[in-house]
Amino acid sequence: MSERQGSGAATGNTKPLSGQDASKKDIPAEDFDIDMDAPETAKAAVAIQSQFRKYQKKKQDVKS
Repeated sequence: MSERQGSGAATGNTKPLSGQDASKKDIPAEDFDIDMDAPETAKAAVAIQSQFRKYQKKKQDVKS
């Protein structure tokens, strides 16, 4: 599986986040070999987006 980068790496912030290993923040995005044209990738993306939309709707319903 792949590893996520912290928000500090995406924004250019060099301050390490609490609980984050300093060696993991320097991994460039090119190191991940994900076939974006693979049907499994598209299926996984749809599943993740579906769950996130359900989470957003539930969060919105709780606020109202």
